[in-house]
Amino acid sequence: MKIRRLDIEEHGKTRALYEETFTEDSKAFVDYYYTEKTKDNQIYVLEEDGAARTMLHLNPYTLMVNGHKKQAHYIVAVATQEAYRRRGYMAAVLKKALRDMYAAGESFTFLMPAAEAIYLPHDFRTVYEQERRYYKAGQETAGYVPAGAEDCAGLAEAANAYLTRKYQVFALRDSAYYERLLKEYESGGGKLMIRREDGLVTGCLPAVPDEEEEENPKIMIRIVDVRRMLMSVSLKSLMAVCFRIVDPIIEENNLCVVATGTEFSGVMLMEGKTGNSEGTLTIAALTSLLFGAKSVEKICGEEGVVMSQRMKEELRKIIPLSRIYLNEIV
Repeated sequence: MKIRRLDIEEHGKTRALYEETFTEDSKAFVDYYYTEKTKDNQIYVLEEDGAARTMLHLNPYTLMVNGHKKQAHYIVAVATQEAYRRRGYMAAVLKKALRDMYAAGESFTFLMPAAEAIYLPHDFRTVYEQERRYYKAGQETAGYVPAGAEDCAGLAEAANAYLTRKYQVFALRDSAYYERLLKEYESGGGKLMIRREDGLVTGCLPAVPDEEEEENPKIMIRIVDVRRMLMSVSLKSLMAVCFRIVDPIIEENNLCVVATGTEFSGVMLMEGKTGNSEGTLTIAALTSLLFGAKSVEKICGEEGVVMSQRMKEELRKIIPLSRIYLNEIV
């Protein structure tokens, strides 16, 4: 048994496992994915008996987080051949990928789970539900026309301006982002529709065939680097607190920190002494707190979390990253 990250020229070898697992995806979409997305992504595999039995893809995105660019990976296409399931292969590959992301200096990673229960034991937490809107011919979508490659720069400019005003966490757009998105929708027989007013993009909606009502897909996040993540949040007022963090997968995150800062500086960190600690947070609880999925009061009830009353009061001064827009499919 061997876990490794494939070379780019080997990515196509995982297509058979993809098609075997994700039977709902059309051949046209898989063609798009293995032509476009595997150009610059990372694919981890667990090999046994001379073949890849488990795979995990890391698709790269530049995210804006509180106004700062961060490189992050979207975990997709996690699959294990049926005969090799329930052996812990997925967990082993996931741990390898998480540790490599830490080594690369990434703050967090995200995914859209087939089932939340799969990723909860690995300290992912649901922080966002995608809100998908589609083009439907009618009065409300009058003036929309199919977008082309010549529209991509304008789409990116308009989207970034809008997302910056409304959200703390989102994927940064550029022309290449929309050029690829056009191909993604085309692979499913769809289009990207846009509306312009006075030459400026004022609307963008995907038009897809046979759109069905479904539950909003969930997005789960896991902190990869505690220090980088804590220093990404803002504060309401002066904060100073010492606490321990526990991470069963990324050893470097097991530490005691003194978190200080003001509404002007944001969070600053120093190494703390265990004897001065006012409590303990699991990496999962910290994820829920920093991304606004749970309040201080709610994470207090989680296993492994201990907080003094003063620590609770100090942590309430954190402004969570709760305004999230991560609507990417792959």
